Amino acid sequence: MPAKLKARAERKTAKREEKKRQIAESAIEALKELGYANTSLRDIADKSDMSLGMLHYYFDDRTDLILYCVSIYKEQFVRDISDALDRAEGREAVIDAFSEALVASIVDDEMIHRLWYDIRTQAMFDAAFRPVVAEIEQKLIGIVRNAFLKANGAEPGDIALQYALLDGVFRYLMQGQIGASPKPRADLVATFRTLLGQFL
Repeated sequence: MPAKLKARAERKTAKREEKKRQIAESAIEALKELGYANTSLRDIADKSDMSLGMLHYYFDDRTDLILYCVSIYKEQFVRDISDALDRAEGREAVIDAFSEALVASIVDDEMIHRLWYDIRTQAMFDAAFRPVVAEIEQKLIGIVRNAFLKANGAEPGDIALQYALLDGVFRYLMQGQIGASPKPRADLVATFRTLLGQFL
C-alpha cells in the first residue's frame, strides 16, 4: 500500500476509534443509571445525542457496544494497578501500593466495576460475552502474578485461585460501599493490606 494511502487509512482508523470511545463514555453514563439489563440502544442514543443508525454504524448491536465499554475501562484499571506495582520496590511497598490502588478503584470507579460483575455473570448465560470476559480475566490474573513476582520473586502454582480469592474480597468490599454504611477509605486499605500480607 502506498505511504499516502496507508497514512490516510491510519487516520481514518484513529478517528473511528476516537468516536467509538466518545460513544462509550455516553453509554457508560446510561449503564450507570440503568444497569445492563435495563439499558437499550435507544437509551444510549438519547444519552449521546446520536441516532440509532449512527450507533449501528459503529457497533453491531447492544452487546458489542457494552463489551467495548467494559473492555476499555477494565484495561484502564489494569494499567492503573500495573503502574502502581511498577513503582513499588520490596514486599511491603508492593502490599501498600496494591492495597491503595485497589481501594482507589473501588472509591472512584465503583459503577464500572458493578457493570463488569454484571457482564461476567451474564457470560454464564450468553456465550457472546465469554471471549471478552475470559480475555479481561487473564489480564486481571496477570496483575496478581505481577504482584507475587514483585513481592517475592516467585508466583504460586495456583495463581488463578489467588486471583479468585482477591477478586471475591474486592467485590465484597465494593458491594459494601453501595449500602447505607460505607467503610472509611482507611479501613478498606487496612483490609487489603491484611489480606495481601497473608498470601504475597
